Amino acid sequence: MPIAVLASLAAGVCFAVAGVLQQWAAGGRPDAEALSPRLLTQLARDRVWLGGIGLAVLAYGFQSLALAYGPLSLVQPLIVAELVFAVPLSARLHRMRLGPREWFGTLAVAAGLVLALVSARPRGGRADAADLVSWLLVLGATVALVVCALATARLLSGPWRASATALAAGAVMGTQSVLLAATVDRLRHGLLAALSAWQTYALVLASVGGLLLIQSAFQQGPLASSMTVLDAMEPVVAVTVGTAVFGETIHTGWPVSAVTAAGLVLVGAGIVSLDSSPVIAALRGRRPRRGGAGPSG
Repeated sequence: MPIAVLASLAAGVCFAVAGVLQQWAAGGRPDAEALSPRLLTQLARDRVWLGGIGLAVLAYGFQSLALAYGPLSLVQPLIVAELVFAVPLSARLHRMRLGPREWFGTLAVAAGLVLALVSARPRGGRADAADLVSWLLVLGATVALVVCALATARLLSGPWRASATALAAGAVMGTQSVLLAATVDRLRHGLLAALSAWQTYALVLASVGGLLLIQSAFQQGPLASSMTVLDAMEPVVAVTVGTAVFGETIHTGWPVSAVTAAGLVLVGAGIVSLDSSPVIAALRGRRPRRGGAGPSG
């Protein structure tokens, strides 16, 4: 268990720094590149962004190590601690100081997610329990949510726009997690079984699409307005789909459901607090421009 805790915290720190580096690079790209493949091709030439991607890969390695020694219900809440590192680090990088409102928003999202995940404690289920109709409903609902979120993002600006795009990204990445579980289950039956399953190729498409949406959210606004929504949306979608399609179970009843609901309310309050913060909005005006010196202390 100590290995799971340490590996989870290490993953959280790596995810935090990875997010800061990726947002720093993506924030300097022109607005016209948002949601365009050109954004990824240009970022792939940026050493800062590639460093962020490398740290994200390392973080996934720590996460895998943590899951080998501990349950998901322990690992996921600890990884959510990345918010406590990422938001202050991003503000420090932009030479701005967080006030009580921004600290409340950051800690509220992190604490709310931990409360909701620990109280719900999803478990059980089988990845092969889903039939084709269930998968079509999941994918259809994901596409509908993404379209609505992106349509809403077009009507917004600043941190709210970044949050709406991050909502779409979180929906895709939550579904990607479910597809990953299905692919891993197929791999238990051999590589050929995985390569012959449509979920494997859907996983690749979801990963690329999710990456583009995440970088677009980073490009559209400050880190606090995107990472908080991403960290909230991804586990909510994954747990919802896992429960509805894979037959996973979550703890319900009094007071568990009340604690879960309170955690989700706290997450919502934290996101609203951050997105309406003038300090967070000001970070948008300080995003780096191409030709700059890059991150500095």
